[in-house]
Amino acid sequence: MKANTLRNIFWIFLLTASCPWSAGAAQQSGDSSPKPAAAAAQQPATPAEPTLRLSLDDALIRARQNSPQFQAALAEAQIAHEDTKQAKDALLPAITYDNQILYTQGNGTGGVRYIANNAVHEYVSQGNVHEVLSVAGIYEVRRASAGAALARARAEIASRGLVVTVVQSYFGALAAQSKANLAQKADDEGERFLKLTQNLERGGEVAHSDVVKAELQAQERRRQLREALLALLNARLDLAVLLFPDFSDRFALADELHASIPLPTLGEVQQQASNDNPDIRAALASVEQAKADVDVERAAYLPSLGLDYFYGIDAAQFATNGIFDNRLVPNLGSSAAASLNIPIWNWGATQSRVKQAQIRRAQSARELSFTQRKLLAEMQSLYNEAETALDELAGLQRSADLAAESLKLTTLRYQGGEAAVLEVVDAQTTALMAADAYEDGAVRYRVALANVQTLTGVMSTR
Repeated sequence: MKANTLRNIFWIFLLTASCPWSAGAAQQSGDSSPKPAAAAAQQPATPAEPTLRLSLDDALIRARQNSPQFQAALAEAQIAHEDTKQAKDALLPAITYDNQILYTQGNGTGGVRYIANNAVHEYVSQGNVHEVLSVAGIYEVRRASAGAALARARAEIASRGLVVTVVQSYFGALAAQSKANLAQKADDEGERFLKLTQNLERGGEVAHSDVVKAELQAQERRRQLREALLALLNARLDLAVLLFPDFSDRFALADELHASIPLPTLGEVQQQASNDNPDIRAALASVEQAKADVDVERAAYLPSLGLDYFYGIDAAQFATNGIFDNRLVPNLGSSAAASLNIPIWNWGATQSRVKQAQIRRAQSARELSFTQRKLLAEMQSLYNEAETALDELAGLQRSADLAAESLKLTTLRYQGGEAAVLEVVDAQTTALMAADAYEDGAVRYRVALANVQTLTGVMSTR
């Protein structure tokens, strides 16, 4: 037997023995072949850790805290916010404090050989207030603000995409749990029917072929139970990866799969989507950022004004006062400088950057138009999917109820000698398939509703 198969069987037995959703399994009757739930129930009880009960809201909160993709998008939004702060701060004067010691070779007469310096020993210790006035700085703030809005919209897109993933995993795990319970009931039903055929055979009321058919059916039900338990294990493991940083499987889910959640009207969905759709906001922010890019590059054609104010020491002695012509004079003083930078020629580099920005702006406008068209199509498609799933859900529930009732009646007719064994077997199969289809239909509606809510931003969990 392969290692994977052995590991799966081990997990099945472990789950049926310890997990809260396996409690209450029916007792095995009839055939002496071991069943997973019954065999696990015979194991000695071990102390279990406290089980954490999670609702869908709890699952969403935990998933946002532990999703690296969502946290990365959130970090990008925070970084973009800091970029905006930095762009605004760049418009304000900056203050620095400079300290220098300059040594220059003398010329032998008390002067220096380098005319840029004032003495053989020169000490500079002064504060500098620096300010640059340029149109480009203003447009940089606009570009950073648009980038921050774009990052926030992308974080919202990541959040809503995570919602769909969690909803699918959460309700998929609940459906797998329900299917495991249904498979357990079907297994018990198969065992009871096998025992019934054996009793009727001993009384001479049915042929041995009925016992053979019932035993084959019981074996099939045991296989389906094992598959259902394995599917439940995998569904819970997938959900645990999303919710827990330390990978804990000690949790139970609130049964919200069949909660009645109304579907909003198409008009409400359209209104909410037009007001608060992150894809549209991201596309609009991208257009605004591209426009600001063009303005920033065009500002390179304009001059910039630099202003500097200095206060401190620039003297041959590192002191607040110095000796000059045998007199004590103050070294502390101030100076100011202004510079006007006028761009003249850079071989067309500025023009090329402006052209690049214009191309990006045109592409952003095309992407915005496409996003708007795509939203309209997705809105219609996702809403129709949710509406269809909701309409079919009531029919699926009715089919499951009818199939269960048919199984009960067919079994009674078989006991009375009015039905063949194949009718009972078919009724058992139909009942299980109808119940599973109802669980799948419930998951389909909740996932479809979550997809609609990604367009509107209105998350209804109950």
